[in-house]
Amino acid sequence: MAASELYTKFARVWIPDPEEVWKSAELLKDYKPGDKVLLLHLEEGKDLEYRLDPKTKELPHLRNPDILVGENDLTALSYLHEPAVLHNLRVRFIDSKLIYTYCGIVLVAINPYEQLPIYGEDIINAYSGQNMGDMDPHIFAVAEEAYKQMARDERNQSIIVSGESGAGKTVSAKYAMRYFATVSGSASEANVEEKVLASNPIMESIGNAKTTRNDNSSRFGKYIEIGFDKRYRIIGANMRTYLLEKSRVVFQAEEERNYHIFYQLCASAKLPEFKMLRLGNADDFNYTQQGGSPVIEGVDDAKEMAHTRQACTLLGISESHQMGIFRILAGILHLGNVGFTSRDADSCTIPPKHEPLCIFCDLMGVDYEEMCHWLCHRKLATATETYIKPISKLQATNARDALAKHIYAKLFNWIVDNVNQALHSAVKQHSFIGVLDIYGFETFEINSFEQFCINYANEKLQQQFNMHVFKLEQEEYMKEQIPWTLIDFYDNQPCINLIESKLGILDLLDEECKMPKGTDDTWAQKLYNTHLNKCTLFEKPRLSNKAFIIQHFADKVEYQCEGFLEKNKDTVFEEQIKVLKSSKFKMLPELFQDDEKAISPTSATSSGRTPLMRTPAKPTKGRPGQMAKEHKKTVGHQFRNSLHLLMETLNATTPHYVRCIKPNDFKFPFTFDEKRAVQQLRACGVLETIRISAAGFPSRWTYQEFFSRYRVLMKQKDVLSDRKQTCKNVLEKLILDKDKYQFGKTKIFFRAGQVAYLEKLRADKLRAACIRIQKIIRGWLLRKKYLRMRKAAITVQRYVRGYQARCYAKFLRRTKAATIVQKYWRMFVVCRRYKIRRAATIVLQSYLRGFLARNRYRKILREHKAVIIQKRVRGWLARTHYKRSMHAIIYLQCCFRRMMAKRELKKLKIEARSVERYKKLHIGMENKIMQLQRKVDEQNKDYKCLVEKLTNLEGIYNSETEKLRSDLERLQLSEEEAKVATGRVLSLQEEIAKLRKDLEQTRSEKKCIEERADQYKQETEQLVSNLKEENTLLKQEKEALNHRIVEQAKEMTETMEKKLVEETKQLELDLNDERLRYQNLLNEFSRLEERYDDLKEEMTLMVHVPKPGHKRTDSTHSSNESEYTFSSEIAEMEDIPSRTEEPSEKKVPLDMSLFLKLQKRVTELEQEKQVMQDELDRKEEQVLRSKAKEEERPQIRGAELEYESLKRQELESENKKLKNELNELRKALSEKSAPEVTAPGAPAYRVLMEQLTSVSEELDVRKEEVLILRSQLVSQKEAIQPKDDKNTMTDSTILLEDVQKMKDKGEIAQAYIGLKETNRLLESQLQSQKRSHENEAEALRGEIQSLKEENNRQQQLLAQNLQLPPEARIEASLQHEITRLTNENLDLMEQLEKQDKTVRKLKKQLKVFAKKIGELEVGQMENISPGQIIDEPIRPVNIPRKEKDFQGMLEYKKEDEQKLVKNLILELKPRGVAVNLIPGLPAYILFMCVRHADYLNDDQKVRSLLTSTINSIKKVLKKRGDDFETVSFWLSNTCRFLHCLKQYSGEEGFMKHNTSRQNEHCLTNFDLAEYRQVLSDLAIQIYQQLVRVLENILQPMIVSGMLEHETIQGVSGVKPTGLRKRTSSIADEGTYTLDSILRQLNSFHSVMCQHGMDPELIKQVVKQMFYIVGAITLNNLLLRKDMCSWSKGMQIRYNVSQLEEWLRDKNLMNSGAKETLEPLIQAAQLLQVKKKTDDDAEAICSMCNALTTAQIVKVLNLYTPVNEFEERVSVSFIRTIQMRLRDRKDSPQLLMDAKHIFPVTFPFNPSSLALETIQIPASLGLGFISRV
Repeated sequence: MAASELYTKFARVWIPDPEEVWKSAELLKDYKPGDKVLLLHLEEGKDLEYRLDPKTKELPHLRNPDILVGENDLTALSYLHEPAVLHNLRVRFIDSKLIYTYCGIVLVAINPYEQLPIYGEDIINAYSGQNMGDMDPHIFAVAEEAYKQMARDERNQSIIVSGESGAGKTVSAKYAMRYFATVSGSASEANVEEKVLASNPIMESIGNAKTTRNDNSSRFGKYIEIGFDKRYRIIGANMRTYLLEKSRVVFQAEEERNYHIFYQLCASAKLPEFKMLRLGNADDFNYTQQGGSPVIEGVDDAKEMAHTRQACTLLGISESHQMGIFRILAGILHLGNVGFTSRDADSCTIPPKHEPLCIFCDLMGVDYEEMCHWLCHRKLATATETYIKPISKLQATNARDALAKHIYAKLFNWIVDNVNQALHSAVKQHSFIGVLDIYGFETFEINSFEQFCINYANEKLQQQFNMHVFKLEQEEYMKEQIPWTLIDFYDNQPCINLIESKLGILDLLDEECKMPKGTDDTWAQKLYNTHLNKCTLFEKPRLSNKAFIIQHFADKVEYQCEGFLEKNKDTVFEEQIKVLKSSKFKMLPELFQDDEKAISPTSATSSGRTPLMRTPAKPTKGRPGQMAKEHKKTVGHQFRNSLHLLMETLNATTPHYVRCIKPNDFKFPFTFDEKRAVQQLRACGVLETIRISAAGFPSRWTYQEFFSRYRVLMKQKDVLSDRKQTCKNVLEKLILDKDKYQFGKTKIFFRAGQVAYLEKLRADKLRAACIRIQKIIRGWLLRKKYLRMRKAAITVQRYVRGYQARCYAKFLRRTKAATIVQKYWRMFVVCRRYKIRRAATIVLQSYLRGFLARNRYRKILREHKAVIIQKRVRGWLARTHYKRSMHAIIYLQCCFRRMMAKRELKKLKIEARSVERYKKLHIGMENKIMQLQRKVDEQNKDYKCLVEKLTNLEGIYNSETEKLRSDLERLQLSEEEAKVATGRVLSLQEEIAKLRKDLEQTRSEKKCIEERADQYKQETEQLVSNLKEENTLLKQEKEALNHRIVEQAKEMTETMEKKLVEETKQLELDLNDERLRYQNLLNEFSRLEERYDDLKEEMTLMVHVPKPGHKRTDSTHSSNESEYTFSSEIAEMEDIPSRTEEPSEKKVPLDMSLFLKLQKRVTELEQEKQVMQDELDRKEEQVLRSKAKEEERPQIRGAELEYESLKRQELESENKKLKNELNELRKALSEKSAPEVTAPGAPAYRVLMEQLTSVSEELDVRKEEVLILRSQLVSQKEAIQPKDDKNTMTDSTILLEDVQKMKDKGEIAQAYIGLKETNRLLESQLQSQKRSHENEAEALRGEIQSLKEENNRQQQLLAQNLQLPPEARIEASLQHEITRLTNENLDLMEQLEKQDKTVRKLKKQLKVFAKKIGELEVGQMENISPGQIIDEPIRPVNIPRKEKDFQGMLEYKKEDEQKLVKNLILELKPRGVAVNLIPGLPAYILFMCVRHADYLNDDQKVRSLLTSTINSIKKVLKKRGDDFETVSFWLSNTCRFLHCLKQYSGEEGFMKHNTSRQNEHCLTNFDLAEYRQVLSDLAIQIYQQLVRVLENILQPMIVSGMLEHETIQGVSGVKPTGLRKRTSSIADEGTYTLDSILRQLNSFHSVMCQHGMDPELIKQVVKQMFYIVGAITLNNLLLRKDMCSWSKGMQIRYNVSQLEEWLRDKNLMNSGAKETLEPLIQAAQLLQVKKKTDDDAEAICSMCNALTTAQIVKVLNLYTPVNEFEERVSVSFIRTIQMRLRDRKDSPQLLMDAKHIFPVTFPFNPSSLALETIQIPASLGLGFISRV
């Protein structure tokens, strides 16, 4: 395949980066051959021109498709190179929180620096028995593979755990050992696995320390061999140690600690037993305070000390030895505080009575002076003499430190030896698994002798690893018949030769150590001269003459030569050792014994690390000088030898590799440093494995997997029946270069990158198909959407237009209506305004007119008054003027007339004096008189006229006068009134003035009042508003309080209900826990019992003393004791072996228990006797009363009864005679002395036997007749009393049927008598019914009368209540109702008490009468003589002879008990009984036998039968306990037997559902409640065994059927897998499917139903089965990354729906089985729901309430897209889920407990089957028992 096909636009590549090591980029254009620059686009958004190397022209590494990222196996990656490996590890570690990854045969473990819940016992059980590729990578998977290969190949195994300090080697090795200890168990009762695990805390305390890289760093290497026997159970272990870092005892770098044990001692210094050590704080000692970090965060050294001591005790290290160890360790601490004072440059001294040295000497038991002397001096020996030389202060300090290191190393060796002794087993070891916990490749700034030895060991291990990987690759190719081409891989043999060969580095070092004046410089020069420029792997630094460089397989390392010789020599002054050997402390000299005795087998260390060697097979014997030379063997030589032995061991085993990686140097949890990771990957050989795999064919597919994955790339015509040929044809078309793949026998092998190319083709094909499908579907959807929108638009338009039209019409109507309304409104407004104005105008006018009128009136009044005044004044003035004028006129007239008169007088006087005058006068007089007369007449006429006129005028005047007078009077009155009015006006004006004043005052007051009123009003309004507000607030508060009260009441109610529910649930849980605990104890008890039986059998076999039947007796006795004394103390159970060994003492406890039971029974019988006596007295009274009634009955009835009684007496006498004759015959036979007469063949014998047989038959006939007559008598007695219709009609029906069968006259006569009897019965029944009807009618009349009275009383109360106020009425009615209900309750309670008393009395009477009738029957049968039967033979007429009146009991002889148990239990085949006979038949038979023993009052027989039954069931289950049918059969029968014991116990609670006949069959003499408890315990044990059996049957099917098999074909695709091939999901012939599980469930259910198991028990079994299915499926889902996908979630939900359908078909939905699948259902839903937004997170949190937080996060982390179209779950989304679930309180446990068994209950289920109807089939072989 050309590069141009892969390096196309948008292809992703990896380019080197100095910070991130490798950085991802994307091609911006296609690559063409010859291009020197690649245009790339980085992920951070920058563009880059990447220049290719002009020499190599290597293109950058291609990046794997996203679908392959995060794979469990790095070899599954299509492109195998360093960036792909690094990226895959980072994604798994950071995104998925997965710390384990496979790399071919290597398990890569990254230290998370955090406690993870993936190491519990549930995880161990989940990995146990699984193939390595079937589960996610785990240390347990490697351990299981080693354990499985050891058992399968019978070859020893090794697990090699390597890595640098802080990578987690020790923890990984510890978990591997824990797995072996848990899975295998121990072969003895010594709990070896616990001891193996207990060695870890001891070795950690003395060999681990805190470093800058690790808080619990192992400062030594160890190889633990765990031994197994032939059954592959742990029998022991052995430990080898390497390179203990002694230098840490005397020196620690900054932020580091000494070994943990020193700090544990200091933390426990205040303990009483440690007072003698005189310890203190860790800062007080030189050897523990140098690092400045004496405390590790989160670690309690005092508790760790307790764990260490506990582990020592468990391993058999005595308290004295433990205290000895602590004394030596404390002595080392005090030795470090010993100080030296310089006397001169070459000598020093110790201060006198130096306290640290005194304490050291006291603890070590050595002489102070001697030790003080040799600490400051040394002995030099020459050829001729020996002399003592003082040493300098520096030399003394170094010697002191060397002594402390030597003591610690020896103590370390001693502890290792004792641990090995404790782990050693006397049983022969069959095989072993070795766990190597060894240091990884190390390189520091300054590398010394320790790093050199470590890297040398890693070179050897890497060589072994490379050879093993190469060998596996070769074997795989050869097995598949692939042409093998030699793969070039790095061989580090030259480096190993440089180190260990002749004249190698170690050889030159040992040679230089032997030189008297050898130094590090001279050794360095020898190295330069020997290897420089001669070996390409050896180099010299440019700027140093005291260092050298070695090219290791991982990296170049520069070693400093300084200290190499000293550390290799490991010098300790012998004089100091001799002082310690002379110690009075016995343990100390043991440490310094000869090396061949004291040092462990293959140990070695450097001077920094102590050598621990294996004891030679043949120790040499020679001079002490020879021993000294042997003692001076260099550390390098020791280490090389031990390394060779280790490699020999590893090469003889099958290795398994675990490479531990340290993700960062700061111990941050889940933080990945790419630089450090790549460095370690290169160093540990992972990349070398990748390189070897990539050089060949790294990707491998089976033909079926390839076909299933890439079926989309094939056309229909390409698919053949032969999958292999189909794959070949397709590959030839897809990949043209045939060198890129090879066809094996079962697999297709691909070169690197080919799978990615196929994935690209597949993704392109799927993408094209998706685009096409999307195109069609989107077009269809859009067309549908358009049509839907068009239709919707038309509809909307129609409705909108209609709406608009309606709105317009409505608008018009509204406009018109508004116009009309406006018109009328405006008219109304104008009218109202007009009226208001008119009214105002009228008011104004009225006021104005009134004002004007009043003014005019006042004016007129004033004018009138003025006129009157004027008139009066003018009249007065006129009169006055007139009077004056008249007076003046009169006066003038008088004056004038006087003057004239005087003149006239004068004239007259003159005339008179003249006559002529008179004449003249007279001449005119007559005329004048005439004129006067006429005038008078005229005047008279005028006078008359005037008189008339005057009269008229007078009338008018009078009227006018009257009128005027009246007017005057009126005016006078008006005047008076006016005067009065004027006065009143004045007074009113005064009053008005006053009123005005008052008004002003009132106004001012009013104003003040108004102001005050306004203020008051405002204040009042303010107050009112405040009050209203307060009222509102109060109302709100009241409402809030009421609401709160309601809510609180509701909450309290809910809380109480919840609390009640929780308490109920808690009580149920506690009850279930107690049941579970009790049932677990039963399980443990049964296990111990089986163990005891096995041990007893083993002891019997070992002794070789055959004791036939003894074993059965022992087990019976043991079981009997256990079952009778189960509730007693455990100490009684421990006495069982002694009782079995001494049969003579067996009767003592049995007799005592029998005595106690009999004593209890006597007390009960006395009580029953007293009760029966009372009942008998009452019954006698009733009989006397009944006799008085019976005297009134017809005499015919008495005659018939007398006849029947006589007949019965005759039959009884005949029966008695027959019995006597039978006894005489038997006696005669027994008294015959002649053997020929009594011989079986003799004639006399035959005659007698015939007579005996005939007499027996006749006796049976008579017995039947007696029983028949007795039944008739009982029926007649019952007929006398009222009897129900059903029984009577039944009897009459039987009689009518008998009539049809009768033939002879006697039978007809009998039938006639029977008919008469029937008629009488019917007549009596009619009479009784009539009486009962009359009684009922009378009772009804009484009830009617009482109801009338009650009605009247209610009416009265109602009338009274109506007169009361409503509140009192309600209260009265409530009080009345309460009183009525109380009275009714009291009446009902009294009736209930009376009925209970009556029922108890009747039951007691029934028991008494049943017992009396039984005794009477026995006595009557004994009193019947044979002669009476012969004299008057009477045959039954109404019941056939074959239907005996059985009592539901079975009789057997005592000696037939074992035969009964054998045939009914031990040799019974469940299949035949279940199919052909009634369910529970053995249980019924056993109970009927128990009933007969109870009837005979035989305590020993009951006890023996029940004990034998229980023990026999246990034996059957022990023998055939793995057969589901057997276990189910005996569980069903045990439960039925238990129910029978309850149903017929005579207890009221169990007799509710019994018939009267069943109540007659109750046990009468014994209370078997204790045996019921024993049977219940036995049923629990059988149920647990049943669950284990079905679990063993179902477990292989569950994972395959529920997870791996594709029930819905084509939904999920097969992803590429690596070297660890998973189980295929394609259904092969041997693969289990969901149908297999359903068929098995059907089989289980049908078997249980055939066996008659209780329905409730079947529900519990089904619930347990479904729990097992759900738990195992979920556990595997949580441990398998490849199963956590969307398609697999669909498969699981479909499978669960099929299981639910099965439940519905079996009517088991209410069994609680579906609820047990809820976690699995929610996990499947979690795989399918959206996982992006916060709403999705909220939905997930609310949905997954049956899953724990750990399980939800685990599923989200494991979620893996199967196709490129799916998306991974983001880390932020998982964190959101964790934040939302942080308050949820659930178990931190990850997996469900698949071994959990729900507590079982056995609800009472009475049987409706009558015991007397049970027939015993002949196939059971129980002919020796007889029915009674």
